[in-house]
Amino acid sequence: MEDTVPAAAGEKRQAEEAPTEARLPQKKYFRQRAHANVFSDHHLDYPVSPAHMDWSKNFPTHFAPKDGDTTSDGAVMVDSGKKVEFADIGCGYGGLLVALSTVFPDTLMLGMEIRVKVEEYVNQKILALRKNHPGSYDNVSILRMNAMKFLPNFFEKHQLSKMFFLFPDPHFKKRKHKARIITPTLLSEYAYVLRPGGIIYTISDVKDLHLWMVKHLDAHPLFVRIPDEELVDDPAVEHVRNATEEGQKVARNNGDKYLACYRRVTDD
Repeated sequence: MEDTVPAAAGEKRQAEEAPTEARLPQKKYFRQRAHANVFSDHHLDYPVSPAHMDWSKNFPTHFAPKDGDTTSDGAVMVDSGKKVEFADIGCGYGGLLVALSTVFPDTLMLGMEIRVKVEEYVNQKILALRKNHPGSYDNVSILRMNAMKFLPNFFEKHQLSKMFFLFPDPHFKKRKHKARIITPTLLSEYAYVLRPGGIIYTISDVKDLHLWMVKHLDAHPLFVRIPDEELVDDPAVEHVRNATEEGQKVARNNGDKYLACYRRVTDD
């Protein structure tokens, strides 16, 4: 006599054996004030130089651990040879990273965020997306860091092809302008890590800040503005406008978005 399994029991067993989908984190548990003091000591970890950076924790399918430990899930034994090419400075809740991940699946991209809870949210979201979509989202990650202080510690000269500065803190008070993410000194650092032909994307809903960024980028000898008509064919621009939480909030409120993109020219 054949053993039979009741239908209800069989369905229960299938449900137990089926892989469970990772739950995406909820923003309400990771809310933090919109901006942080970039001049404070945030006790951040950073490498002495780009050569000392262990990227295996961020991109385990592309980088072998520097300590040789390949026991972690998905760890590889040999580097893929790729390097991070896109950097989203002050990436917030990671909307741009997630959107661009599938548009540029072969490009490694990194979000940089100084706020603890926000970085934790984005990291959990990326890990959940990787689990729910095997083979996808392995090209995006996030680090908690201060790009105004430590960018050259992470990236080599001319390593990046795109940098994003989306809806940055306007720092309205004049005495706070030194904390703006676009300044002459910082632009020289960005020019160092951005390869010739690379692009800086800026967007803001604050016209005063937009004009400030345009003024300093126009004045820098290593950047030239890209005409708006050339941006029509750039697949990143749509997501620059609409993928971030801030950009979506501006759209809901029928606000203006001021976009300006600049190409890194050669050193000659």
